[in-house]
Order: sequence, then structure tokens, then C-alpha cells
Amino acid sequence: MAEFLFEIGLEEVPARMIAGAQAELQRRVVAMLERERLVEAGVESKSFSTPRRLAVWVGGVVARQKDVVEEIVGPAVKIAYKDGVPTAAAMAFARKAGVEVAALKTVTTAKGEYLAATSVKAGRAAAEVIAEELPKELAGIYWAKNMTWRPGRPERFVRPVRWLMALLGEVVVPVEFGGKTAGRVTRGHRVLAGDEAIPIGFPDEYEQTLLKAHVVADVEARRLVVRKALDKATRAAGAGLRWREDEALLDTVTHLTEWPTVVLGSFEPEYLALPEEVLVTVMRDHQKYFAVEDAAGKLAPHFLTVLNAQADAAGEAVIRHGNERVLRARFNDARFFWEFDQRVPLAERVKLLEKVTFQKDLGSYAAKTERVREVAASLAGLMVARGSKLDGAALETAARLAKTDLTTELVKEFTELQGQVGGLYARAQGFSAAVSDAIYDQYLPKSMEDVVPRTVEGALLSIADKADTIVGMFGLGLEPTGSKDPFALRRAANGIVKILAEAEPALPLTLGDVVDAASASEAVRVKVEVFFAERLEFYLREAKGQAYDVVKAVLAAGANDVRDAVARAEAVTAVRGSEDFAAVSAAFKRMKNILAQAGDTGDLRNALRGGKGAVELAQTALWEAAEDTRNTVTGLIRKGDFVSSLEEIAKLRPHVDRFFDEVMVMDPNPDVRRTNLAVLFVIVDDFRRIADLSEIVTAG
Repeated sequence: MAEFLFEIGLEEVPARMIAGAQAELQRRVVAMLERERLVEAGVESKSFSTPRRLAVWVGGVVARQKDVVEEIVGPAVKIAYKDGVPTAAAMAFARKAGVEVAALKTVTTAKGEYLAATSVKAGRAAAEVIAEELPKELAGIYWAKNMTWRPGRPERFVRPVRWLMALLGEVVVPVEFGGKTAGRVTRGHRVLAGDEAIPIGFPDEYEQTLLKAHVVADVEARRLVVRKALDKATRAAGAGLRWREDEALLDTVTHLTEWPTVVLGSFEPEYLALPEEVLVTVMRDHQKYFAVEDAAGKLAPHFLTVLNAQADAAGEAVIRHGNERVLRARFNDARFFWEFDQRVPLAERVKLLEKVTFQKDLGSYAAKTERVREVAASLAGLMVARGSKLDGAALETAARLAKTDLTTELVKEFTELQGQVGGLYARAQGFSAAVSDAIYDQYLPKSMEDVVPRTVEGALLSIADKADTIVGMFGLGLEPTGSKDPFALRRAANGIVKILAEAEPALPLTLGDVVDAASASEAVRVKVEVFFAERLEFYLREAKGQAYDVVKAVLAAGANDVRDAVARAEAVTAVRGSEDFAAVSAAFKRMKNILAQAGDTGDLRNALRGGKGAVELAQTALWEAAEDTRNTVTGLIRKGDFVSSLEEIAKLRPHVDRFFDEVMVMDPNPDVRRTNLAVLFVIVDDFRRIADLSEIVTAG
């Protein structure tokens, strides 16, 4: 066996695309080697990436495929031979099997006698297979954007290919892709190593050879280098200071560099008078700088920039000065916009929204503002009627001013600050915290990892805004299809589900309430409700980590109340491991199937028509136990104690087992049959208020 190493060298790849491509390349290469019988399942592998390369190492690759012996069946004997002479069908089958006609044999099957042959498919050399199959895997890698770079050539890739390296042990595998043929050379850092070709003797030399050429190929090792460099540079800034943790930015700079170093810079303390959000956005999103803060979490007048180079003291001074000069200019722009925007209060900007288009068929942001105000007011009215407290006047004001920051110069320059800028301006212009915080949080959550709005008013404003967008787009027939979601409606619906699930204090609202408040037509309402149910399923599985069968069981019992669904899913997960619960779940499935069959024959309809009298005839232990359990469970459900409810249901196991052992459900006597079905119906219908237990997968 030998180690296999493959590297594709490219022009600099955008940082946001590297991690996914790195993982996909590793997955594709390993899958290809397993498919081609060159490695065992679960073989050890590792991937590497820098802005200029993707690479994968795989251990335990055999030099040659094993021969494959298989028994193949051909045409029927009566077709293969005529008067004892092989026909064209027999000869064609022999050629396909790679044997002489005389070597064919007869096998007897359920359909009669057929020709058969033992075919031996000779294994090929690993290098031959890899050279043939690997280019297909490279071409299949997904990139958000591709390009062509050779006139008249069909290949497309994220960036032009500059070199290929493929080694099986010490042997070069001649993989061809993008006009390049693989060799045994890689390249080091473009500047520090002079971009010279560097030979690799064996795959296990790869990492250390690149380290000598100023390239840290291992992404996690490079991330650790960045962290240590940030720590060291921050200590030089002063005691008690620390760099502000930012995993997204850390990922970005890790994928932007091959040999990372960090330089500390400073800016004038007077800029700290600007809102922290503006300063951090300028540093992080526009310059890729890390902010520095003191022990209390307040910004300090310093920043950290990660370089893809290594400079001496004089060089660092020049780099520091250049970065400080650029940052100073950006801060000056931000300060100018901040002061300039204040000349026109938010209240006076409402009319300017008439000139800002939301969507061509849905009108301007002024029209959207009015719709959002109505939706928010409707939801607020429901909450007050259900005993919740909120500041209705603050919500109305926040909804009216929410989009006005779209007319400000600061948002035009820093679009990622929309909403936040409106909140900051509202605070600076004397509006209450309830108003400014609601405006500030109106776009939250932006992802499943993001936080929900801090206040009730902010939560309602966010829901109203998202619901209006979803219902409006669905009304125009612009709902998401497949992987396409140009208006980010899935993200908006995910946000609504997350708010309803996690907002504190809890919002006594359902998904149906949200759809009603957005004034959807009946046709649109049906589509949006299905869409919300899908997003709730996504939330339960992806955000809460619930198993697919638990999610199906819970949503089959109701997908309208988000918090209720989450609590029921957590309860089912908590008790599903018990033997009694598994047995009762299996029994519920049996009951449901019996009732379905009875429904097809009309027996169930007759049982339900039998009314209370038919049920009262049932003197079985199951019915008596179920009667007691139902009363207990009903009280527990009212308290939201779903775990105890399911534990009570599980206690029915011995009675259920006895019922099915001793009772013929579909008894020939119609009165007995009607009673039995009524008992099963009441039990299934009563207890699936928590979950449709027949959906739970059980052993056997």
C-alpha cells in the first residue's frame, strides 16, 4: 500500500469559497478511491488549503485493484440455442462475459433455464484509475462562481489552474485538468519563497516541505498561528487589553493567508466618540481588522491586521503607517456621514421612503412601512388580549421609522449597518429605548446562530417585517423553488420560527396568527402555512438537533404553536429510550393501521356512530386504564409537562399487550367490533395530542 497526495494550484481563491471546496475535494477523492476498490472504507485522509491551493492526502491506497469475479445471467436457453447450435444471442452473451461459448453454463431459476457465465474483471493499476477518474471529481466540485481562462477550452473552475501535483508513493500520477498535467512539484509562498517550483519526494513530506517554503498548509494549524500572533501583538498594546473574538473574521483571515503575521496599529482616541458598531464595522467588514478592547469590553484605540507576509521592523512600521492612514480615512468618512445624517431627523425621512423601491409589484418602502405597522399592531392586539404587556406606542413609532435609515448616507456607505444605524439615530434623537432597540434589532435573527431581538417590541417588529415580505412574495408567485431563494424567504421564515421559539418573554403567538395578521388570501395562506411548517421542521432538526422521526411525530400532532412543538419534541426525545415507551409506540402504529383499515371498510364510521353507548360496553382493562391515564395526561398537558405525560402513556404497555393478546379487534360480532374500534380510536386520538407515536421508529 502507498500514500496518495494530490494538490491543485490556483490563482487566489476567494476566502469564503475555500472551506467548502476543501471538504468537498476530500470527500470526492476518498469516495472515488473507495468506489474503485483502491482503499478500504473509513480510510485515513486529510485535506489542506491555502488561497492558492487545495490538497488531499489519503493513506493505504493499494497499487492495483483486485480482480472481480462475478456470476452473470444471460438469455434463456431456449433462445440461446436452436437445434443444439448457439444462436446470435448466445454468442453475444459470451462476448459480453469475456468467455468462449463453450464455457457458458446453464442455471435453473424460477423462470426456467438460463445461460450463465463466470466473468473475471481484471483489476487495473491504481495510477491508471486515478488519472482517469480524478479529473471528473475536480470538474464536479461546486463553486458559487466559475470562470473560463483558455479560449476555446470547455473547462470551468473557480480560478485558473497553475499547477497539479499527484503522487502515489513516490510515483507521479499523470492527472490532467485545466490544461495542466500533474507532476511532483508544488510552489511555496509567492513572495517569501519566490514562487519557485519545489519538488516533493513522497506524500508524507508535503507539510514540512511547504513549511520551509513559508506555507502553513494545514488550516487548523494556520488558525492557531493567527490566534497566537493576535495574542502576542495585543500584549504589546498594553496591559489589560485583548483582541475582540470574531470567529467569522478569524476564518476569513485564515483562508486569506499562507504565512500569517500580525501587525498592531492605532488610531486617534477621538474616533471613539462614534458608535462602536460603526467603528467595528469599518475595521472588520471593510479592512479585515480585529478590534481591541479593554477588560470591560470597551473599544480601545488600536486594531490588529493579519498579513500574508513577514517583514522586519522597518517594513512593519511602513505597513502599520499605511493601514493607519487608510483606517483614518474610513473613520473620517463615517464621522462625516454620521454628522451629516443628523441634519434630517428620522421623522422627516419617512416621506423619503416613497422614492425607495421595495419590490416593483409591492411598491415603495413607504408602502411596506404601512403594511408592517398594520401587521405589528394586529399581533400586538392579540398579545395584549392574551395577557402580555408591551409598549404599543413605542411599537407603532418603531414600525413607522424602521426603514428610514435606508435614506441615510451612512447606510448607503455601510449597507451592513441598516437597522442598527436607525436604532442609533433614534437613540441620538431622543426616542425611548423601546423605540431605538426595536429599530436596532428589526433584522434579527439573520441566521439560526444569531440572537433574537432583545425586547417584545423588537420581536414583533421583526416578525411583522418578515411576515409582510413572505406573504407579499408568495402572493406574487415568487416563493422559493429548489435551491433558489432570491428574496431570502427561507431565512425570513427561519427568523420568525426562531423568535417564536426563543424570545423572552415568550410571545403567545402561533404561526397561524402571523399569517392572519399579514392578511394573506386563502390560497396564499395555505402555501405560507406549509412553508412555515417546513421551516419549523428545519428548526427542530437543524437548530435543536431532533431526530427525523421525532420531528415527524410531533409535527403530525400540530405545527402551529412553535414553543409547544419544541417542548413536545424535547419530551419525546427524553423518554423514547425507555422500553415501555418503545413498545407503546409500536402498539400505536398497530392501532393506527387497524383504524385505517376499518376506515376503508366503513367499520370505523359505524363504531363512531355507535356513540357513547358503544364505548360504555367496553369493560376491558385497557379502557379502564386509558380512562385514568387520559385524565392524568390532560392535566399534565395543560401544565406543559409533556415528559410526565409521555411517561404516563408508557405505563399503558401491559394493558395494551394484554388487549392485543386476548381480544380479536375485528370480531365477527359487529357490536363487539364496534366497541373495540371505538376504544382504539379514543386512545389514539387522545394521546396524539402530544405526538403521533406511530411515526416513532422502534427496534424490530
